[in-house]
Amino acid sequence: MFYTTISTRTVGTLDVISFYKYSALESLLLTKHKPEGYRIYKALAQMTMKPFIKEFVESDDRAVYIVGVDEYVKSGYAHVALLTHAMKTKTSRALHASLMAQNRVNYSGKDLQFRLANPRNFKYTGKHNIDVILVDDIITTGITLQEAQKVLIGHGVNVLFALTLADVEE
Repeated sequence: MFYTTISTRTVGTLDVISFYKYSALESLLLTKHKPEGYRIYKALAQMTMKPFIKEFVESDDRAVYIVGVDEYVKSGYAHVALLTHAMKTKTSRALHASLMAQNRVNYSGKDLQFRLANPRNFKYTGKHNIDVILVDDIITTGITLQEAQKVLIGHGVNVLFALTLADVEE
């Protein structure tokens, strides 16, 4: 059993809540594009995202939408979509594949300068004038989440906060 070490980091104007430190989950998170990754990410979503949203909607009864960062299908599934799917309740709904990166450059292991020089160029096709929780698997520098937030705000979307499984910052 993995015990969560919930932390909150603010990047720009966005609060990012993470359930684990990256070092505690690294071997599991690296399975995202392998056959076993589907089962692992689904289990992690059930252990973290699902209980979180249940508690959130109990204390906040407004309709909220869940937007995953780049729910791109690779190896037969989208790992972020597994996280957002687990967050469906009576008052929360996932807007699957509504925020997609137009730039497919791999950020893994890249520094801040590389990330800044190669923006994701997100395209948003979801609803406007709604409240959302932004979801991604890992926060490293926060650049991706900030870019996603900026695009959503440009479409009249109010980003309440972001959730990630893991935070690389120790």
